[in-house]
Amino acid sequence: MVGTVKPTDRKRTESRLFHRLRKTVTRWGLLAPGDRVLVAISGGKDSYVMLHLLHALRRRLALDVDLVAVHLDQVQPGYDGTPLRAWLEAQGYAFEILREDTYAVVTEKLAEGATYCSLCSRLRRGILYTAAERLGCNRIALGHHRNDALETFLLNLFYAGKLQAMPASFTTDDGRFEVIRPLIDCDEPSIAALAEWEGFPILPCNLCGSQEGLKRERMTALLDQLEQEHPHLRAVMMNALGNIRPTHMLDPDVLAAWRARPDDIRPDPKPEARPHHAAAEPVASGGRRLPVVP
Repeated sequence: MVGTVKPTDRKRTESRLFHRLRKTVTRWGLLAPGDRVLVAISGGKDSYVMLHLLHALRRRLALDVDLVAVHLDQVQPGYDGTPLRAWLEAQGYAFEILREDTYAVVTEKLAEGATYCSLCSRLRRGILYTAAERLGCNRIALGHHRNDALETFLLNLFYAGKLQAMPASFTTDDGRFEVIRPLIDCDEPSIAALAEWEGFPILPCNLCGSQEGLKRERMTALLDQLEQEHPHLRAVMMNALGNIRPTHMLDPDVLAAWRARPDDIRPDPKPEARPHHAAAEPVASGGRRLPVVP
């Protein structure tokens, strides 16, 4: 249990998460002087931790970056955003709370028993883009972490027939915003532990969170099962997403792009001379024996 962990473990966990977020921000250029970032706050543990660590990074590195926390009330049954608002005010963070009835749209459009996640996320994303434009933000920060990336990769592999995960950043189709994922290399158990230690007021999701049998949950269960045999499985998989060998894939466009790459990008190793070769003499052969080429 998190509550029984020593204070030193708490400090170590937060330090590790901060280091990984800082490394991700630096490696992928997620923040730059003068940026104004809309930090999407769902009310879940991931977005709380992201906002917490981004403010810590901003203070520690004296970054000339504005952070605006934006939360969307989707008018779900039983929703109460009072604890979230009180927390944001107590922290002194710049924030906005929006209200759009996406719940009615989702439940009206989809048949009973259908999963809401895809449509819900599209509606939410459109609202956030509109808010980002009004607020003058050039970047939008989302709280996806390592588990999200790996589960998305498996979903695309098994159900969509493509190798695609979640990038640390991407530009929206209209070119208006850069969407960033500062927690993409952070593990979920550490995020959950820090959220509990900090006492973030978690808001339950009464929409998708109430649906059972989601494919993503099956991916989580699969990874959990495999990780019992291989404790570092998720870390190894995440490393694999950044260690691709295009010559050993079956996408001709990727292979063509790889062969046309600049010379300074992962140069091909020079073949080493092999002075001695095995004789490769047959122990049995049929028909005429082929001549040996010197």
